[in-house]
Amino acid sequence: MSGKSGKKRAAFPLGMGVEFWLVRLFITACTTALCYKLAPFGLRGLPAASVGFLLALVILLAELRLRRAEIGGLLGGAVGTVLGMFAALLVTLVIARTNEPEPTKSFLEYAALFAFVYLGLMLGSERGGELKAGSPAEIPDEQSLASAEPMKLLDTSVLIDGRIADVCEAHFLDGMLGVPQFVLHELQLVADSADSLKRQRGRRGLEVLQRMQKMPHVDLRILEQEPSQADDVDHKLVELARRLGAKIVTNDFNLNKVATVQGLAVLNVNQLANALKPVVLPGEPMRVLILREGKEPNQGVA
Repeated sequence: MSGKSGKKRAAFPLGMGVEFWLVRLFITACTTALCYKLAPFGLRGLPAASVGFLLALVILLAELRLRRAEIGGLLGGAVGTVLGMFAALLVTLVIARTNEPEPTKSFLEYAALFAFVYLGLMLGSERGGELKAGSPAEIPDEQSLASAEPMKLLDTSVLIDGRIADVCEAHFLDGMLGVPQFVLHELQLVADSADSLKRQRGRRGLEVLQRMQKMPHVDLRILEQEPSQADDVDHKLVELARRLGAKIVTNDFNLNKVATVQGLAVLNVNQLANALKPVVLPGEPMRVLILREGKEPNQGVA
């Protein structure tokens, strides 16, 4: 359910309403007008305005990319950029003492600057994203994962199904339960769907979540961690479970297979229901409720 119901999700984060686009259009217009007025690189008129427009697009695309980056990735990228600039400075000092012509020196200096800054930014953001930098409220959550009982991450499908609340109420599921923020966001999108059936399913999932929060013996927590490497909710859930060493609670067949292949523990409520079906031996009497008559005499559908 997690990967299916989120296919019609908005392509951008929440909060990108009319105000968002008005501000960005204003910035684009100001950048275009500024380049048209100043005429950089000797360009004038429409070429200069085109340079300003392209520069505004690059800035806006960088903003959209940074919105999805984690704090650790941003810090790592900044530190990597500074180290890359320092390394490029050392290289340019060596290049300046060579006997190469000035155009060759300039080319090598700019190439070293771009190369080291790029490598520092990419490697720093990648390594920094691996750091579990979070707010102080998240630190006890990750420390508690070191205990014998790992956290169990709830998927959107298992919340919409609703049977997980009955399992928790019967004390068959203990330990810490976690609902990632992106799962809660997908559940909200389903509840706000134009399809009445999907809307009812989403609202039922939210009601199940509220019901579980009111259970005194259930430790249910909303997790703010969101992996920046993946866009699909299923992949985010698998990546977060691998990072936290947690189990995944789901009804999604495909998510179950993907997580199992990657070595993650999965608790499937459908498999639990099938395992709890009563076993009837041949010839053993069984009491059933007849719903309607069958096609043949002395037959009925139970």
